[in-house]
Amino acid sequence: MTDLAASDPLPKPKRDVAPVLLPVALALVMIPFVGSTSSWVTLTIASLAMGMMIFIMASGLTLVFGLMDVLNFGHGAFIAVGAYIATLILLPLAGSLQADSLWLNLAVLAPAALLAMAASGVLGLVVERVLVLPVYGQHLKQILMTTGGLIVAEQMLYALWGPQIIPLPLPASLRGSVIIGDIAIAKYRLLAMLVGLVVYVAIELTLNRTKIGLLIRAGVENREMVEALGYRIRRLFLGVFMTGSALAGLGGVMWALYREQVHASMGGDLTVLIFIVIIIGGLGSISGCFIGALLVAMVANYGGFLVPKLALVSNILLMVAILMWRPRGLYAVTSR
Repeated sequence: MTDLAASDPLPKPKRDVAPVLLPVALALVMIPFVGSTSSWVTLTIASLAMGMMIFIMASGLTLVFGLMDVLNFGHGAFIAVGAYIATLILLPLAGSLQADSLWLNLAVLAPAALLAMAASGVLGLVVERVLVLPVYGQHLKQILMTTGGLIVAEQMLYALWGPQIIPLPLPASLRGSVIIGDIAIAKYRLLAMLVGLVVYVAIELTLNRTKIGLLIRAGVENREMVEALGYRIRRLFLGVFMTGSALAGLGGVMWALYREQVHASMGGDLTVLIFIVIIIGGLGSISGCFIGALLVAMVANYGGFLVPKLALVSNILLMVAILMWRPRGLYAVTSR
């Protein structure tokens, strides 16, 4: 009997599907309120695209907090820097972007996004070494240091690029909409949804299916044990910080194209929204961050359509409602 009991498979933990169903339920509930099917589909697609872009920017911050216990209030600096760095390629090659060729447009967008991610990642290296390293485990000092870093970064951008807003029109092949019956779906939103899904799947696979992800998660639980095995956990955490910064840079490029403009304060403007997303999702949870970003975008779009005045506080009301249901967020992975 003992042998049989020992050979039995371990019971699988129950999957919490309630948060996953929230965006679906919200979308279905909105159908009678919106009225028109075409308007509902358009709003839903717009919400999914906006949610994916917010997720890309917020995923880096939730990684850094969940795995490193670092409150980085300067995360918006990586968003703005990524957008500005991308203009170094997008503006000189504006002629190629205006060509009616998807492949030519993507041939310009891809290196611009990669350069933005590289620059934001390097900036993340500097910030972690200079600002964050001396204040590990001290949340108040982290907030002060990183907030100061955000202010300095914004002023540096003003000094280098000037105070004016830089227009950044969409590539020609990504303008307009795909028409399906009486439903219009913006082309750029489809691209944003695709990129967001790829980022989400890549992060989940890295954390759960690779040796690096295993070491990072083990280092969070028992840093001394991982270091005793010969791994330098500090380097792993530095890699996490740089990855989160690079994702913010990618999100900054996509958001700038979505808004068709770049300005130095764009990162600061998005910081509060990003923190709302990671609080709703559960501090440190990638899946929770993903669902939280979708919910925030859906409430903003549906609320803006139905009750425009309510849209200004919709994110706060959503956060209050979620925290009243689950005080630690949708998928809490830490006890903090």
